[in-house]
Amino acid sequence: MLLRLSIRAYGLAGKSLTMLKPLGVKQRATVRYLATATQTAVAKSNYNPLHATMPPNHGATPVDLETFDLPKQVTGTAADFTLSKSMIAAFRRDGIFQIKLTPAQSTALSRANAFAKSFFEEPFAVKLKHVDDQSFAGYVASGEELTDGIADYPEIFTVIKDLPRNDFRVQLRWPCHGPCPWPSDAYAAAMQEYMTLLGSSGEKLLQLLTLGLGLADPHALTRLTKDGWHHMRVLQFPAADQTNGKGKSGRGIGSHTDYGLLVLSAQDEVGGLFIRRPIRGENWRNWEKSVAGYKEGDDEWSYIPPEPNVMTVMAGDMLQYLTSSFIQSTPHKVGLNTRPRSVFAYFHEPNFSALMKPLPEYAAAGDGNTTDSPGIHYGTHFANMCMRNYPERITAKRVRVENRMEILPSTVMEDL
Repeated sequence: MLLRLSIRAYGLAGKSLTMLKPLGVKQRATVRYLATATQTAVAKSNYNPLHATMPPNHGATPVDLETFDLPKQVTGTAADFTLSKSMIAAFRRDGIFQIKLTPAQSTALSRANAFAKSFFEEPFAVKLKHVDDQSFAGYVASGEELTDGIADYPEIFTVIKDLPRNDFRVQLRWPCHGPCPWPSDAYAAAMQEYMTLLGSSGEKLLQLLTLGLGLADPHALTRLTKDGWHHMRVLQFPAADQTNGKGKSGRGIGSHTDYGLLVLSAQDEVGGLFIRRPIRGENWRNWEKSVAGYKEGDDEWSYIPPEPNVMTVMAGDMLQYLTSSFIQSTPHKVGLNTRPRSVFAYFHEPNFSALMKPLPEYAAAGDGNTTDSPGIHYGTHFANMCMRNYPERITAKRVRVENRMEILPSTVMEDL
């Protein structure tokens, strides 16, 4: 598979072009610059109209990400190895990269987006009917989710593994397990079709990362995702001047990292995503101390302009833990723009019962982890994050009343 090689200028007029060649892979010419929400200082010859999508009153550096085509299959060829090394280099340099949507994924996304918009247009009372008191799935009202104790503004429909009430995990009262309160069968079919297609990409990405990380066990990462706790958040952000006033002006979602392995997100043309690229000397461990609100107001953030027919890919907490911070979880935040904005964020995750241990090749990487570490029970980490972000949701209240968190240590899958 050939990488897409292109020259994408994202620099201030007068800066010189520098060819980046990490790990021996030919990269595109890149120009870096500091930018603000206004583009008046950018010479027209270098002007990228996508940079004009930055939300107002947000100063940041717009970056143009590397974009990769995934192969139909990952078979360990030289091309696969080159691609894997380029992806890891992008993670370590930018904290994020993009992959192209396949035609089937693009069609499924359009179908899912039509259902999402229709649901969010329903009366509030109708949307509130689609909440489950066991699974954290379903409708989330604007202002219900908290980041660093401050209300976030998107309306959300969260899709978590849809389990019938007679499933043994639901019967045993595992936290986060239960039915998904779908608005309709057609809505469910559209979302599940899209997630299935993204799941295929998630597995390919893990196979490529296994190659690039030099792991002796070719199934070291994909074994963790057997019956993975894959889930998706369908988000509708209001325009900056159309909020309910519960949160912070201009802030859609506060800075945070995500919980699991990989995050694949498709944003519309409006724009609002900011990420924090890896900075020497910065290290965070969200599973030990919350990263919510991390340096949210400083000037070290990068803006990710929307592009058609791509998904952004970011690393989560568990990938950081497995690699002892060789790949770090990507801090990100969302700014509100002048128009409403929609996003589909898919999370490719370990099995809920997986016990995460540092990969042997990275266990002595100086991050305080060894193969003898107690490890992290993924389901506990996920449930803790839900409890932190939705403290007043009916689901969180039931977890506390029924002491459901106490059940989790007995759910470890020993064969992973």
